Amino acid sequence: MKITEVSFRVLEIENDGCHLLLEGKINGKIANFLIDTGASRTVFDQVSIHSFIIDPDLNQNERLSTGIGTNTMASMVTSIQSLQFGDLNIEDYTAIVIDLQHVHASYSLLKLPEINGILGGDILSEHKAVINYKKKKIKFYY
Repeated sequence: MKITEVSFRVLEIENDGCHLLLEGKINGKIANFLIDTGASRTVFDQVSIHSFIIDPDLNQNERLSTGIGTNTMASMVTSIQSLQFGDLNIEDYTAIVIDLQHVHASYSLLKLPEINGILGGDILSEHKAVINYKKKKIKFYY
């Protein structure tokens, strides 16, 4: 079993909270991900996905995605050739693509970086992720 350890940034949210920002790569291009241990799946932004996949083949997802603050939201499905976090490389990843406009709007008001995706429980659990807040690092086992 191999281990890769990747640094993340802690983004202060209005002095009383924080988000964890992890840099990864989608098809070899640098992308920003929020680490969300409460998200069941990793999702990608429907607008910025076009920066990483030329003419993505987006298909309607048969299942509705649910999240905090919404009952259900429509989502699309596409394939990502390569998804990387440190030395962890996930190939042919079936990606859920949703509208992250609400995240972009909030981040813009707070002058925070653009988010391209949300790293969720599917990848975090499959790769036995360990988040170390003190060191600001996340470990993936693969």
